[in-house]
Amino acid sequence: MNLEARYRQACQRANAARGRLSITAEEAKARVAPARLKQDVKDRASNAVLNGVANAAAQAQQRPVAIAAAATAFGLFLARRPLAALFQRLYVRFQDTQVDNSETDDG
Repeated sequence: MNLEARYRQACQRANAARGRLSITAEEAKARVAPARLKQDVKDRASNAVLNGVANAAAQAQQRPVAIAAAATAFGLFLARRPLAALFQRLYVRFQDTQVDNSETDDG
């Protein structure tokens, strides 16, 4: 192969590499566009939520009693102040030995 043929092949390879670089640059530019990044984040978040829900459903099917106990404990934790107030009122009512009979007087 003579020098001229090798030079032409090198020029063709350089033009092909330049074309690939141009295409890659355009693809990278499209990927870092704010709208594309925002959509990617939304897609990943929704996939993570769906995977979490599917995993929780699978765990609930495997251990329904444990999941129900955990949900009950969490509900009691969330309602601890109203429950404490209720038990406090009931405790005071049961401990109150003086009966107010003003409503039940026959007179």
